[in-house]
Amino acid sequence: MRIVRRPGAFVCGIDAAMDVIGGKWKVLILWALNERTCRFGELRRAVTGVTEKVLSSHLKELEDDGIVHRQVYAEVPPRVEYSLTPLGLSLNAALEPLGQWGRDHVCRGAEEAGADGCRGAEEAGAGVGAGVGAGACCGAPAEAAVG
Repeated sequence: MRIVRRPGAFVCGIDAAMDVIGGKWKVLILWALNERTCRFGELRRAVTGVTEKVLSSHLKELEDDGIVHRQVYAEVPPRVEYSLTPLGLSLNAALEPLGQWGRDHVCRGAEEAGADGCRGAEEAGAGVGAGVGAGACCGAPAEAAVG
């Protein structure tokens, strides 16, 4: 595994972190992999809307940064699985408060608009993984979002 480090290229820690997780899809890929090890097709279904080309590119970048592990099995047909490295797990732990802020912000906006969609978000235990895939909102169980 080659870890790409670019010391001196960043202004601060946030700048360095955003280089690793920047873009629309990388964080969603991380959330999906936090739930379980996935094959490429499973990830594509879990991260609704991502194209194969973009998913492949982002997985390669995350692998180069030491966030994602790519396991190739010598089988016919070949099987490849993706999982988070310890560094990837620590990144997801750091992103969890951001996810909670996002759920709170979206729920607050829905409540102000008079919608009930976020009621029960706390009871549902919207933890890591909520927000990935179609239909996942504030309190949606992760199983509904990733699978």
